[in-house]
Amino acid sequence: MIPTLRAKAHAVVSQLPEAEIEEFNAIVYTIGGMMIFPANRIDGKQTINGARGFRPRIVDRFDLTLECIRRHYRGEDSPLKDTLLRYQQFFALFGHFAGYVDFFLLQDLVSSASTEVEFFMTFDDFKTPAVPGQEPADRWPSDSE
Repeated sequence: MIPTLRAKAHAVVSQLPEAEIEEFNAIVYTIGGMMIFPANRIDGKQTINGARGFRPRIVDRFDLTLECIRRHYRGEDSPLKDTLLRYQQFFALFGHFAGYVDFFLLQDLVSSASTEVEFFMTFDDFKTPAVPGQEPADRWPSDSE
């Protein structure tokens, strides 16, 4: 669940030795590094995985995706709000955020009470850049696809 960001964070990634990048990719691209989401398009709009990859405030980062899911269960706003609402039936299967975390064994990514996400980098309500070197945004764009 760690994006490689080779193209989006090229200025940072290009400073790493190629052997380390290859070793990292070998770990990331295993079943333990993947997450499943519904793959069906609803109303011809992006899937969860597509939306999280193309949203500049998320850029495939799973910690930020998980924060959107946490907010979804609380009925709060997020960059993925409209997308997650389309998949309400999927999220209803888990009952609540803690149920989602427990089902997918995501305890290492949340506080011990399973109520707050442990972010990989500094987080300020989706205003901080999702990728090192990006400019911060005032707020996220709407989910008009």
